[in-house]
Amino acid sequence: MLVFALACMLAAVDLQAGPAGDSLRVLSQEAFLEIVRTYHPVARQGNLLVDRAKAELTAARAGFDPLLYSSAERKTFDGKNYYDWIHTELKIPTWYGIELKAGFEENLGDLLNSEVTPGQSSYLGVSVPIAKNLVMDKRRAVLQQARVFREQSKAERLLLINDLLFDASYAYWSWVREYMVYRVLSEAVTVNETRLRLVTIGYQQGDRPAIDTTEALAQLQSFELARNDAWLRFRNAGLDLSNFLWRANDTPFYMPPTVIPDTAWTAKNLSELPVPVLDQLVQVAMETHPKLQSYDFKLQLLDIDRRLKFQDMLPLLNVKYNILNSGYNVFKDASWGYYENNYKFGFDFGLPLRLSQGRGQYRAARIKIEETTLDLAQTRLGIENKVKNYFNEVVVLQKQVRIAEDNYENYFKLFRGEETRFRIGESSLFLLNQRENKLLESRQKLVELKTKLFISYTGLQWATGQMR
Repeated sequence: MLVFALACMLAAVDLQAGPAGDSLRVLSQEAFLEIVRTYHPVARQGNLLVDRAKAELTAARAGFDPLLYSSAERKTFDGKNYYDWIHTELKIPTWYGIELKAGFEENLGDLLNSEVTPGQSSYLGVSVPIAKNLVMDKRRAVLQQARVFREQSKAERLLLINDLLFDASYAYWSWVREYMVYRVLSEAVTVNETRLRLVTIGYQQGDRPAIDTTEALAQLQSFELARNDAWLRFRNAGLDLSNFLWRANDTPFYMPPTVIPDTAWTAKNLSELPVPVLDQLVQVAMETHPKLQSYDFKLQLLDIDRRLKFQDMLPLLNVKYNILNSGYNVFKDASWGYYENNYKFGFDFGLPLRLSQGRGQYRAARIKIEETTLDLAQTRLGIENKVKNYFNEVVVLQKQVRIAEDNYENYFKLFRGEETRFRIGESSLFLLNQRENKLLESRQKLVELKTKLFISYTGLQWATGQMR
């Protein structure tokens, strides 16, 4: 989209050798952000968040895994075989709470329990919940929540990346601003060094008064002080930028002073860049912002919990039925008449008389949903206002940049005119320095407004949740 294109229009290229002969390299915003996306610990933590959610989903599916178990026991005492039995069963849970099971038994011994069928037998059974756990049970709730959490983790990752890239972009453009101010002051120092040399020659030849050398020297010294301060701020901004630079082996990277930002954007007319439509930006934010998506998933999780808590207000009624047969083949001698006389039937019933736990937990679950809904409404309003704030900043800053460009052009004309008058002896060095100071102030102001405009464009992208 437009905001992203504006923020990523730079490219990394080589520059000429610097004053000290060191090879300077340009770091573009896109190249910088790509490093952040790839190696920054927060970005990698976002990926781990999704991986953890997938692992938890795999664990939640265990509630529906078929279970095969077997147990055996033998007892002999004083030469008597009390019992010798082995029981093996396969249990298959299904989605709607119905459990299927099949198994076989072999019971031998002289003192078997009267309920146990001697010899070999097999069975095929089913357990069906009639009330509680028919629509929802803990196994299904855990699996559904794990699926929702997997999607929520993706939104949380996007939210982490969105915030991380905004912070990184802000640090980048702050670094760009300090570099541009340093470069402007460096150019001013170079110009004033030349002027001091010419004024000194003019004084030596009797064309200039001695006071002009002092005036030129004072102007040069003030610019040197400002340049040194700008260099310090530029280097400190580079250190702040290094907070976002990491290597592939999880070690931090400290950016050397030979790396500078790209300045190709200075040739573009930023005041004429198109501004996105506000209503479209708000709509995109409301539909795709990862923070709002995370809230939607949170409401889904809470709704699953509410439906699970509702089950505690229902009576427990499970019906169980097993068909039986002798031997290990449950379908041997299979016929309706046979199974009419060879089965095992039962049910479990339970009901808390006051339903205190069920009513309390269900009410608490509904309150949590209501609280989260209120948080969501407040978050929506906050995001919408952030989009509008940054939109207003972009609109106003574009006008400010246009005014600042005109202001700089006017001061440049005044300076050139004063410089011409100074050469022909119709002006003083004091007036020329005053013009130069105003020109320098307007140029620094223009640099600050332009970089602030880029920060506002980035903020607009961040507010809509589109930084990826």
